[in-house]
Amino acid sequence: MSLTLYSQWRATAPYRVRIGLALKGLDYAYEPVDLVAGAQHKPAYRAVNIQRLVPTLDLGDGIDVLTQSLAILEYLDETHPEPALLPKDPLDRARVRAMAGVIACDIHPLNNMRVQRALEAMDVAAPRRAKWTERWIVDGFNTLEPMIAKYGQGFCFGDTPTLADCCLIPQIYSAARYKVELDAWPAIQAVGQRSREHPAFIAALPENQPDAVPA
Repeated sequence: MSLTLYSQWRATAPYRVRIGLALKGLDYAYEPVDLVAGAQHKPAYRAVNIQRLVPTLDLGDGIDVLTQSLAILEYLDETHPEPALLPKDPLDRARVRAMAGVIACDIHPLNNMRVQRALEAMDVAAPRRAKWTERWIVDGFNTLEPMIAKYGQGFCFGDTPTLADCCLIPQIYSAARYKVELDAWPAIQAVGQRSREHPAFIAALPENQPDAVPA
């Protein structure tokens, strides 16, 4: 089957899936969705993803389309087991899922573009929106730091990338966009530095996507 990923270059949820695809060594077609211009609301994309979000992974069989980044990543891990994104031990799997959940469930949903635009529509000024975003990143990173410090050995859990790293690296990118420095979280900072040397993470970088907008 030929995979197609509907993505946007700097959106963090599809960034997670790009990392997973690269770690698995899977080729895919890249279909950009211009979220800023509202392409996700047009009928053509609504027919692909009724939630009007990215990512969407079309499996190329003319039938199956997957949504939600964590569901896609776990599907990839189950259908392409090596290299594994989740440890074999059930307790360790739960620990990695917990790290991923802190990001995908507790940080990102409160900071994404839909929320930012909703706050703007409620007349929340830009400086207060920035404080809102910073608050949830700080809360989440304060939770993650001791987890990674305890279980990480270069990456979030152990010495190879997992589901948690697929989530953390895009969130580090988002933190930089909102000018949240990582000095308070040395374990998180170390994972970010390690990822910059890994070809899968380099391939998934926002600036390396075909729809990237030059700085």
